[in-house]
Amino acid sequence: MITFESSWLSWTHYTAIALFGIGLVGFLLRRNAIVVLMCVELMLNAVNLIFLEVAIRTQTHEGILFVIFVVTVAAAEAAIGLAILLNLYRKQGSLELNLFRMLQG
Repeated sequence: MITFESSWLSWTHYTAIALFGIGLVGFLLRRNAIVVLMCVELMLNAVNLIFLEVAIRTQTHEGILFVIFVVTVAAAEAAIGLAILLNLYRKQGSLELNLFRMLQG
């Protein structure tokens, strides 16, 4: 049984759009690697909010399974990304994204 509200876009959609927009702007404009990773996590959380909202509206479990998958991938991405950034900071003493150019072969 699918139940929808009278308006297709609810407050959760607007919140998710705002979170994704803030994350995208931060990802495109900032040059600090940790801030960029945080912005990627913010965008992933916005997508998770949409998945949960759709799962609640349609009363299915697929959205929740997607959220669990995205959270798992985000945790692995954060762990690997922070390990790379820690090594970069130890080598260069800064976390500016321009320093990644020196890693090119």
